[in-house]
Amino acid sequence: MRRLSALDLAFFLTESDDSPKHVGGLMRFAPPPRSGADFGRQLIGDLMAFDRPTEPFNLVIRLAGLTGPHWRPCEDFEIERHLFYHRPRKTSSWRQVEDLVARLHEPVLDRAKPLWEYHLIDGIRGGDVAVYFKVHHAYADGMTMMTWLQRTLSGSESSTDLEPVWAMPGERKKAPARAPSPIGPGGLLSWSRRQLSTASGMAKLASQQLLERAGITNQAVPLQFDNTDRTPLTGSASPGRSIATARLGMEEVKSLCATARATLNHIALACIDGALHRYLAEIGCPLDHPVTIQMPVNLRRDGDDSSGNRVGVALVELAEPEADPVQRLQQIGYSLRRARNLVAGVSGDAMQQYTVLSALTIEAFDKLGLSDRVPATGHTLVSNVPGPTEPLFMKGARLKEMYPISVLVPGLRTNITLFSCCGVLNFGIVATRDPARLYRLAEFIEAEFRVLQEALPAG
Repeated sequence: MRRLSALDLAFFLTESDDSPKHVGGLMRFAPPPRSGADFGRQLIGDLMAFDRPTEPFNLVIRLAGLTGPHWRPCEDFEIERHLFYHRPRKTSSWRQVEDLVARLHEPVLDRAKPLWEYHLIDGIRGGDVAVYFKVHHAYADGMTMMTWLQRTLSGSESSTDLEPVWAMPGERKKAPARAPSPIGPGGLLSWSRRQLSTASGMAKLASQQLLERAGITNQAVPLQFDNTDRTPLTGSASPGRSIATARLGMEEVKSLCATARATLNHIALACIDGALHRYLAEIGCPLDHPVTIQMPVNLRRDGDDSSGNRVGVALVELAEPEADPVQRLQQIGYSLRRARNLVAGVSGDAMQQYTVLSALTIEAFDKLGLSDRVPATGHTLVSNVPGPTEPLFMKGARLKEMYPISVLVPGLRTNITLFSCCGVLNFGIVATRDPARLYRLAEFIEAEFRVLQEALPAG
């Protein structure tokens, strides 16, 4: 029996049909040369043979009982309830694949069985196949899930070995280091210091918000519950999902980073910032002030790739809408430094617990039907998950693109997740159905990158 962390339990307590709490990954593969039209069908058959999942993919949730919420091994696992094959009668475009994945991403996972699904999508124009993997957020955060998916792939094009994510050897998933017990020599002192550090860190974060809201400080930190804009990007949770993807060549991105003396985050956020302003203007909701984003922060120590969640969320104000491309990069750089200093100034436990309390407050507003009346915290959520740089293959099929498909947080109807993989910077955008023509936001991200290139020609 394994107990849940406070954040993992919060995902279950706040889950609903309108607000499912699972994350996904969408991968696009080019089948190996001379593999034939049956590559996808043969691959799904091979995957079906892996019918003995390892932890956590063999666990079911038990929220009631004398022992409290906990995970238990599944006693009647059936691979057919988790592994699915999709091959339409007609060849599908990539946008049609996005529409299919959006429909697959909508439903809440069935808690009577282990909380994951694996979908193989065949018949894509050009001969490609795609994989959509869906797992409950209580199993893992986005970074852990994408790490798991990478491990299922091979660095060799000639390798025919398969190791599905749900069948990875248990010893490869390290358990997190345990905190010293309060009982025993030095344990009580260590525990007390940790609790004091957490409490003081949370007090510091709360006091910064109070000082800013009272006007004692000016733009020291972005405020929570400060977005009064009425756009399709924010508001109460609603059923249905839409998905869009964008991609940029990593060599071009690195070249622009060198020219601008900026990081990948700077470049990506500048593209997203410009794209959001263009998108909102096109749908008739222009902003005359900066976009504010929620940005997840990885709080794991080096070497910790255990299941569960270890993240905090920082608020980042982007650039003024009238800023030119160079000014936009400068303003975003300043905001990111301010956010890093904020996170570095408190303990990881304090940041995580503060994030949980903030999320539960926002979730409570959503459950009470107040999300459309209470100011939102930011306009969207943007996260960046680093990925592998070398080519990867699944039974000889080359990985071309890999997009995170994340969860929507209360009060926000969009989520944008970056994933750098195999020479491509991928943008996975998930939203409710409220933002119309979501694919236009993806197109604007790519267009804004060209704007940056023109404004900052290589010297």
